Order: sequence, then structure tokens, then C-alpha cells
Amino acid sequence: MPRVIVLKLGGSVITEKDREETVDEERLASLAETLAGHEDFVVVHGAGSFGHRYAAKHGVSRTEGTHDAAAVREIHASMERLNGHVLGALGAEDVPAVPVDPFSLAYRSRDGTLGLPLDGIETTLAEGFVPVTYGDVITQREKGATIISGDELVVALAEGLDADGVGLCSTVPGVLDDTGAVIPRIGSYDEVEAYLGGSESTDVTGGMAAKVRALLNLDVPASVFGPDALEAFLADGSAGTRID
Repeated sequence: MPRVIVLKLGGSVITEKDREETVDEERLASLAETLAGHEDFVVVHGAGSFGHRYAAKHGVSRTEGTHDAAAVREIHASMERLNGHVLGALGAEDVPAVPVDPFSLAYRSRDGTLGLPLDGIETTLAEGFVPVTYGDVITQREKGATIISGDELVVALAEGLDADGVGLCSTVPGVLDDTGAVIPRIGSYDEVEAYLGGSESTDVTGGMAAKVRALLNLDVPASVFGPDALEAFLADGSAGTRID
């Protein structure tokens, strides 16, 4: 199978994160237009003003689970609605995007180890489709259901698909230092720990700190960049902050 790019569209990029279930239609359309004509990539999108609110409402996180089926349905349904918006925007630009449902695919063992079978995604790519998946709620042994973040999916997909590179499209032009300047490269978490904090909006997955930690776990180069740099990232990977 050809090597692929794993691209995450941050929840704060494609939604108005402080307005419940509100999509940034203009920005999403612009990103979809930029992606038109590119091949061999997987899209992961964040939850933004959709799933995070419902997860927080029910006290569900990466480590705290629920056995309440109604809560699971509410969290998952919100992400399906957002996924529908993303698929619609990509489809409008003739990107052959199709949904990949994490709740039906992924799971965790008792110790939290992620199980993510990739045969279906590999077949989807091989047949010329663009898989589009997202942070979601998934089942976990002895905890009922917990959250899988988009960042966690990015890492699992990049490793499992032998990706050529990873991009995180964020609301900022890269990882920023204490002066607001973009840090060009990060090689270890210790280098930037003092600059990183959580998200100001409701976010059950850890904000920029979690993103950097996740990307440092990869064996392939990754970049964090703003929406305006997506074209540059797709062209040669030179955008925002490089994490390796």
C-alpha cells in the first residue's frame, strides 16, 4: 500500500468552539478546497463545539468511563453530526471522502491499550477513497465507554499505516513560545513544557500539551500549523512547527 499522510483538522479550526454545535462553514469549505486534488491521505477531525460538551456533561474522558448507554449515544451522535458536515464540505470539492466510525471500530483493553484494526481503512485507501474519522467515545473493558481523542487516532493511524508524515491543522500558526513566536522545531517535551497549557474552552482531551506529547511518540515527522499553511504542508511538509 502506498504510504499516506495523516491530517488532523482541529476541532477549534472547523467549529466555533465556544458556540454549541456551530460549524465554521467558511473555514471548513476553504480547507476542503485546498485538499481537492490531493491523494493518499486520511483525515481525522476534532470535536470542537460538538463532542467535548457532551463528554464533559456526562463526566466521560480518556480515563473516566460510563455504562450509561444514553450518554454514549449522545456523545457519539454529536460527532456523527460534525462528521457529516466535514464529509459534505469535502464532497462538495469532489474529494472522495467516506466516514470511518471509531465507536464501531476501536476499543480499549482493561489497561487502556488501544485496539484499532486497520484492514478496513487500508482497503478504503487502496480503493481510492479518503477515510474521514474523528475523536469519539469507544468501549473499554471494565469502564464501559471512554473517550478516544483525535490526537490518539492520529498516532495510531500514522504508526499502523506506515504514514509518510502527519499534519495537525490548528488555530495557531504552530506551537508558540512565551513571546507568541512560532517554535520552529521540537525534539522533546522538556523543551516546551513551560509554554504549553490546556484549552480555554471545554476540552476533555488535553489541549496543545496533549498534541505535542502525542506527536513526539511518532517515528515520522509531524507538523503543527495554521489553516493558511495547509497548502504548504501538503506541498513539502514545511509549515509551522516541526515535531520529531
